[in-house]
Amino acid sequence: MKFSSMSHELDRTDRNILRHLQRNGRLSNAELASLSNTSPATCHRRTQRLFEEGYITSVRAHIAPEKVERGALVMVGVVLDRSTPESFGAFETAVSELPFILDCHLVAGDFDYFLKIRVRDMSDFNALHGEKLIALPGVRQTRTFFVMKEVTDNAPLLF
Repeated sequence: MKFSSMSHELDRTDRNILRHLQRNGRLSNAELASLSNTSPATCHRRTQRLFEEGYITSVRAHIAPEKVERGALVMVGVVLDRSTPESFGAFETAVSELPFILDCHLVAGDFDYFLKIRVRDMSDFNALHGEKLIALPGVRQTRTFFVMKEVTDNAPLLF
């Protein structure tokens, strides 16, 4: 992805384009232009610039987890045995290579990291936990939270 060295300040039209794309990334340029009250050419130029400057990082489909046998959502708190840049780096490198981990966040508080994982069921998670998670570099402790209900997931950013 190409990032421009000079970012423009977002104006009302840019923000409008971003909000509409955030709600529906499948909008055609003509539809987006109409919703943003711009010409198709202007809308296209602005959208391209928003990509180039890194405001839009990707456009992708949201997949229904149940339809692809990943209906169970699990949050895992991880405590490492050491709090050093090397141990954090080793853990983050290893986590980034595991395709079943959707999100990994370094956090302050009782845990070092929170992981978001989707699996088929509790048995599926049990296998992952025993074979992969506790074998990650530097892991001293994990605490698992099975999500009972997703109240809000991936809500649009407010700006």
